Formats: sequence, C-alpha cells, structure tokens
Amino acid sequence: MIKREEKRNLESIPVGSLGIIPLEGCKELGKKVDYYLVKWRTERESEHKDSLAFAGYQRDTYLLNSKVPRFGSGEAKGIIMESVRGDDLFILVDVCNYSMTYSLCGRENHMSPDDHYQDLKRIISAVGGKARRITVIMPFLYESRQHKRTARESLDCAIALQELVRMGVDNIITFDAHDARVQNAIPLSGFETVQPAYQFIKGLLRNVKGLQIDSDHMMVISPDEGGMSRAIYIANVLGLDMGMFYKRRDYTQVINGKNPIVAHEFLGSDVSGKDMIIIDDMISSGDSVLEVASALKARNAGKIFICATFGLFTTGLAGFDEAYKNGIIDKVLTTNLVYQTPDLLSREWYINCDMSKYVAYLIDTLNHDSSIGDLLNPSERIQNIVSRYKAGEL
Repeated sequence: MIKREEKRNLESIPVGSLGIIPLEGCKELGKKVDYYLVKWRTERESEHKDSLAFAGYQRDTYLLNSKVPRFGSGEAKGIIMESVRGDDLFILVDVCNYSMTYSLCGRENHMSPDDHYQDLKRIISAVGGKARRITVIMPFLYESRQHKRTARESLDCAIALQELVRMGVDNIITFDAHDARVQNAIPLSGFETVQPAYQFIKGLLRNVKGLQIDSDHMMVISPDEGGMSRAIYIANVLGLDMGMFYKRRDYTQVINGKNPIVAHEFLGSDVSGKDMIIIDDMISSGDSVLEVASALKARNAGKIFICATFGLFTTGLAGFDEAYKNGIIDKVLTTNLVYQTPDLLSREWYINCDMSKYVAYLIDTLNHDSSIGDLLNPSERIQNIVSRYKAGEL
C-alpha cells in the first residue's frame, strides 16, 4: 500500500513546503499524523529531492508552533511562532473537544464548538495570507447537524463554510458529513467528505474472531433513512443484505430542540440468527442506536456491532455499559477523530479505530497535488482485508 502511494506521489512536485498546525484540541491526532509523514518521507527516495522544489521535504517534524492565549476576560488571539510564507498549510481542528478549558473572569469554562471554530479563524487570521494554500481538516464539521432550514432558522454550517472560504481557505476536508449537500454553500471551493468504512471493517475483523461474512450470516443496518448511503456502500462492498429503521416522531412537541421519537420501525428481510453491523455517522446520546439494537435483539438477531464515525456520548456511557451487560450489544466502534475520554478507551465493549494514518495519506497526497480518488473509495482495500480474514491471516 505504501509503495503504491509513494510511486504516485513521487511523480509530482509538492505544492509548497508542508506545514501542519493542529489546534490545541487536536494535538494528539496531529502528533500521530506527523509521525507517519516523517517516517514515509525519510524512507522515500527521490532523484529530485536535492532540487529547490523539494527544499524542506524531509524534516524532523512538519508541526508548526502556534498557540491561542486568552486574556482574563476570555478574549483570545492566534499566534504562529514561525514563518509560514509559501507553505502548504494543513490546519487540524476538533470542534467537539469539550475537555479543553480556559479561564473566564476567574471561572473555568469548557470550550464549546463555537470556541474551537473561533480559534480556527484566529489561526487563519494569524497566517495573514502568506501561505501558498490553506486546507482545513475538520473531522466533525462545525454545526453540520443544522444543515437545512425547515422553519425560521439559522443556517450555521453554510455560513461557517462561506466565512472560511472568504478568509482564504482553499480546501475543507471533513469526515462523514451529516449531509454532504451543505457543500452547495461553497460550490467553487474544495470540499471533501471522507468515509471511514475501511477502518471500521479493519477494526471489527482484527478484534472479533469467527465472523462469517456473507448474506446468510450477516447484515448491515441503517438506524435511520438519512444514513442509507453509508449502509448501502458497506453492504455492497461486503456482499451483504441491508435493512433500515425509520423514526416515527411526535411532531406536536419539541424536547431538547427536536421532536421526540415515538418508535423505530424496521424495513428489511428476516434478521433471525444473523450478526448485525449498525452503521451511523455519530453517537450523540446513543439512545437511538441502543433502541435499534434492542429492536433487532427482539427479532432474534445474533451479535450486534455498532459503528459510528463520531462517538460523542453526550450523556455518558452508562446506557452502553448496561446494554453490553444485558447482551444487547457486543462491540461499539468509533474513530479517534474527536475527543475520547479515558473512560471510553478502557471499556471492554469499545474498539478504537485510529484514523491518523489515513489523515496522513490524505495530507501527503494533497501536498503533492495528486488525486485522492482511491483514498475516498477504499473498496479494493476492504476486499483485501476480508480475504485475509477469511484465510486466517489477521
């Protein structure tokens, strides 16, 4: 895999000297991404690497020093402590990292998505238009759950995307956007939404033995109509059947900003005795996926694996602990693209899907101005790892 990437990348000159700025809430992911890039570029041989176009190509680190200090009033400023002139900049931000705090008039304040987004704008502002190109990697797209207008409502995500483009951002890379059509707000700019399907399947196959991956023994489930495309992709790549639930809501009342769900209705073939892969973009409170898992168990489903790109767990882990203890769920897989609590990482039912290598591939490829098409469609890699699993090589 690495050889194929290297061969393609070596055919083109880098856009500019590579620079990565992970914001404070994304430092862990940034360090892992940097590790892969340093390793690959140290090993990579190129007949052009002594030329001016490859100046600074092999370095000890691609991370640039930056900080966002705060005044006592809670106001802040972005500072970049080294030159970024002519750099191909990649800025990483995790808007969901609520573990970050700052002092607000002597009180400890946890950072909200709004705070992280403001810090991103501060760093872009500190660049001052001197970078050759700016790419923002924002795994959880800011305000992406408010992606369409159904009443007199603000369209926060669309406004944020337009604001970033006006500030000079050339490309925005996100993962599993709640609704990719929000990119219509910036039709002339780069916007990619990446699916971590390969990492989910790899995580599942490496941690669970004895699975039979065929339509007689396994099924892919979408917990709602909005996530159908994810489930269809994985079902097609693995050669499995698909089912879905749709939410019956009570539109006469609003609780916590949304209409409460009355019931989950199932559409699909018989699930009896089959293992289930429930695939979704995020686990917020987790109530929906746990209800779906319970409904599948009531229909005599076998093992249940929940895959979600973002594990927010906004109301804690107790519900998942209980579901695991009662045999309703077997494993939950989420990525490290958003903040994970030490409690979550220690759970027996949890599988962490590390995305740092994938992000490093994206950055490496884009820095060479090469196509990321094969990274966006990992069907070949999925087939390969499934074949290895069936042959007992994993």
